[in-house]
Amino acid sequence: MKRRQYVIGAVSFAVAFVIFVIPFIFVVINAMKSAAESARLDFRLPQKWQFWQNLTDVVQARDYMLLLAYFNSTVITVGAVTLLVIFGALVGYVLQRRPSRFSSFVYAFVLTGLMIPPAVVPTIWVLQEINLFKTLHGMILIQVAYGLGFTVLLYRAFIASIPRDLDEAAIVDGARPLQVFFRVILPLLEPVTVTVIVVQSIAIFNDFTHPLYYLPGRENVTVQLTLYNFQSQFVSQMNLLFMNILLVTIPPLIVFIFFNRQIVAGMTSGAVKG
Repeated sequence: MKRRQYVIGAVSFAVAFVIFVIPFIFVVINAMKSAAESARLDFRLPQKWQFWQNLTDVVQARDYMLLLAYFNSTVITVGAVTLLVIFGALVGYVLQRRPSRFSSFVYAFVLTGLMIPPAVVPTIWVLQEINLFKTLHGMILIQVAYGLGFTVLLYRAFIASIPRDLDEAAIVDGARPLQVFFRVILPLLEPVTVTVIVVQSIAIFNDFTHPLYYLPGRENVTVQLTLYNFQSQFVSQMNLLFMNILLVTIPPLIVFIFFNRQIVAGMTSGAVKG
């Protein structure tokens, strides 16, 4: 039995190493090379290490577009995650604590939102009608709409593990419904809240397709779209492209490394009772 577990663990580690670690090493090595060396796309170490030069060129490219992209991506991520935590927790609390036909309909609507793919063109029409197309505010609302279903599911499952006696005790003491939620329930949601913040932050910060569709314009560029700076039909600066990939990848990677235990804890807390 122990031998079987050891073999399964070794195979899992080897697969994870090949899928995640080797590509990251490839990016790091080629980000240190010159343009001619990186064009070979191999694992050979650079003859001359150009980390600082490549880093400077990437940051200064197109009038410091990367810095603007970091600012835009940070604004979108912080705004969307804040709204997701507030509305996801509120909706999850109502769905779990007040079962009814209407709440069942809303829950089915949430599940439908997870299964049906987004319609790009109608969404663009709606954003144009309400004057939110090509704006950071519109992009924040798009991210909230796409991430709310998953967030509600997590909160609803976690709230199911919190005894109803706490709600009833707070009501007996004179607390109103919103006071019960914000003063009693919300502080207990810290594990799943951390999970939502980390998972959604990484997903939104790394999002490529939605800003490409709904947020055109140089002033609205996000970090993933800066990868176009070093690729064109005729010329590709692979060393700067890999350096850009490295700069975009490092922040979410650091967040995931430090909060991976909280992610697992938050996702499994409501797995037994829900």
